[in-house]
Amino acid sequence: MSSSPLPRRHLLTALAAASAGAATTAQAAPAKPQPADDGPPHKIVYQLNHYEPEYQEAVLNSIGAVLKKYVDDVSIVVVAWGPGIHLLAKKPKRAVAPLHQQRIRSMSESYGVTFIACGNTMHTIGWEKADMLDFVKVEAVGAAAVMELQEKGYAYIAW
Repeated sequence: MSSSPLPRRHLLTALAAASAGAATTAQAAPAKPQPADDGPPHKIVYQLNHYEPEYQEAVLNSIGAVLKKYVDDVSIVVVAWGPGIHLLAKKPKRAVAPLHQQRIRSMSESYGVTFIACGNTMHTIGWEKADMLDFVKVEAVGAAAVMELQEKGYAYIAW
């Protein structure tokens, strides 16, 4: 098993600590590894797989609460598949509250929330990328997108 090299600042800190330890008889505590700087400290991915207005309202309210609490210290991704994908469509085939589409556009534009549509679900419905709202990204398989985000440290939220 190989270990990845420490970032330069951690290497310099470790060298400085070692030099200080050699000059004195006191033992210096080992440098604590720091996480790589790969974005905000908080990361969350929401599953959106139902079209019912109450369900979508609950998910959007949760996203709003997380944004309020963490402001710029959070990265939020919403992955939609199955009936939930209609929220992301220009012309949904199921009833979608216009207010919900306004909210997701605002979340995307104002807060950087990423919305991903499942390409597998889109294929089943007969939709193309052009059928989705302009800020929506498409991934081949929504479940795989969630898995890959979890591998990058995103907490997975579904209900």
